[in-house]
Amino acid sequence: MTKQKFQYLDRHETDALGELKEERVKVNRSAKVVKGGRRFAFSALTVVGNQDGVVGFGFGKAKEIPMAMQKAFKDGRKHLIRVPRVATTIPHEVEGRFCSSHVRLIPAAPGTGIIAGGTVRAVLELAGVKDVLSKSFGSTNPINLVKATLDGLAQLRTKEQISELRGVEV
Repeated sequence: MTKQKFQYLDRHETDALGELKEERVKVNRSAKVVKGGRRFAFSALTVVGNQDGVVGFGFGKAKEIPMAMQKAFKDGRKHLIRVPRVATTIPHEVEGRFCSSHVRLIPAAPGTGIIAGGTVRAVLELAGVKDVLSKSFGSTNPINLVKATLDGLAQLRTKEQISELRGVEV
């Protein structure tokens, strides 16, 4: 499995963000067969963000859906990253990968909107990106797609950040 190199926000930065919105991506039901019948458990995948450059994902499991959603939201608050944006789009083309899921994100002209599937769209909307083209390749597993999208967003750099890293004036 690929090791993620995300620069998560610390607790103090997360507290300063204020209200975070969440979007449910997937709820999965699993069954355990016992003597009296089937026992169901639920897992929930949510995307958390403030629609202004901060986004993350959470995964929670519980015996009931509301508890799984609550756990996923709490987990999402711990896994937030900053996303650099240029106006309403992303600074440059990027490809994120996780396991066998690949997501290509391409900047788009203002007014284009988010051209993406449901899973990738949820991440981009809560990140505050309004104009972007995307294409996903390989596995369509929602968990892997969310992680691949976040991997791509974590690779983004603005011109200022690159010039600062290289020590060159733009």
